[in-house]
Amino acid sequence: MADGISLADKLATFGDFWSPRTITTFNDCDVMVVKVKGEFTWHKHDDTDDFFLVLKGRLDIELRDRTVTLGPGELYVVPKGVEHRPVAREEVHLMLIEPTGTPNTGDKATAADRKLA
Repeated sequence: MADGISLADKLATFGDFWSPRTITTFNDCDVMVVKVKGEFTWHKHDDTDDFFLVLKGRLDIELRDRTVTLGPGELYVVPKGVEHRPVAREEVHLMLIEPTGTPNTGDKATAADRKLA
């Protein structure tokens, strides 16, 4: 990496929701930014944890037994195998980190295509 990466600049390059953009890689993991709004599907990742860092807005991560609410600068890691559903009542900007090739829905058949920012 020759220069630093501005997360705000990367987020400004797209407007669609629930479509993560890879901005760099780190130890065989994708570092991504994504804009979200509304409810995502209930899902789980059998083999990986799910990392969420809120950059802007408020995000609810619904679990079957409780809801974790995050604001800017807060993060949460959903343990592998735990069913969850991210919900954004307004536009939220996130940074995600996960092993390269991990489907965002936990299922390759329904996952969003990976895009670069």
